[in-house]
Amino acid sequence: MEIQRNCSLKEYNTFGIDVAAHLLVKYGSVDELLSFMTQYHSEMNHLPLLHIGGGSNLLFLSDYPGVILFSEINDINVLSEDGDSVLVSVGAGVTHDDFVQYAIQHGWYGLENLSLIPGQVGSSAVQNIGAYGVEAGDMIKSVQTISLEDGTGRVWNHNELYYSYRHSIFKDETYRGKYAISYVVFQLKKHFTPCLNYGGLKSSLQQKQISEETLTASQLRDVIIETRENKLPDPKVTGNAGSFFMNPIVSVDVLHQIQEHYPNAPFYEVDAEHVKVPAGWLIEQSGWKGKALGPAAVHDKQALVLVNKGGATGKDILALCQAVQQSVSEKFGIRLSPEVNFIGEV
Repeated sequence: MEIQRNCSLKEYNTFGIDVAAHLLVKYGSVDELLSFMTQYHSEMNHLPLLHIGGGSNLLFLSDYPGVILFSEINDINVLSEDGDSVLVSVGAGVTHDDFVQYAIQHGWYGLENLSLIPGQVGSSAVQNIGAYGVEAGDMIKSVQTISLEDGTGRVWNHNELYYSYRHSIFKDETYRGKYAISYVVFQLKKHFTPCLNYGGLKSSLQQKQISEETLTASQLRDVIIETRENKLPDPKVTGNAGSFFMNPIVSVDVLHQIQEHYPNAPFYEVDAEHVKVPAGWLIEQSGWKGKALGPAAVHDKQALVLVNKGGATGKDILALCQAVQQSVSEKFGIRLSPEVNFIGEV
């Protein structure tokens, strides 16, 4: 366990916001976490407490006056397997993309479309990260947690996690911030079946002259990585949190109103009465693609991404977020919801 005082969090959030935490606590096991939480409740429970992952879904608006917890539980263990699938327990501190690569190397499939998404495995289970028609929750069998209030352990089975678009039970008000995830158990396939019906993946394969019949998981991962790198800025170079807004789900009636002015407006069917409209498209039509507001800007290749051009504060990014929301609302009557979590007073 490592405890740092007045620690800069610039390296712990992908926006690169230079704020400090009163305490940063890095732990490498459940026992280390429990040991610290005993100390916390006896000596410092007057301080706020926040558990973070890779910081890829956070926007710090100011210094954090309390304790930041950071998992370094990094072990990966096979729990069981048969001819069709494998159950793998993954430490919450494992970098998500490292596990995707590890899984492919070991012949475990299903996560390929989630390649290069930043953050830790624990965070992926909270956020239910998704890309190119696949969501992490599709393959999460269970999640092990530690209560930050009393230290009790609990295993949440898949049907208790209530996964939906960018949502899990850990984002509900009742449970938010109450648990630290220690391990995530994935059920992965041992036979590769690619998911190619989203985001132009089939055309990308055709351009590379890769046949769907001969496609390997490694090749699909490479295509996903190249696609993301072409559209999204590297947070190590340009601070960002990937997709800043969730794609809004609207009624078919709202879609028809949009199509009166934009007949070719993109959308994805959700059910008979609802569709999902790409937030990036709405932002672009509202005139924000590539535009800046001070040191914060909308990315010039993917309008869904807000970036730190250098030296931006969390409040600079927030101001841009609110300006974009207002423009989209005025033009389309749709209120965009941030996927990013704001830490501090808005």
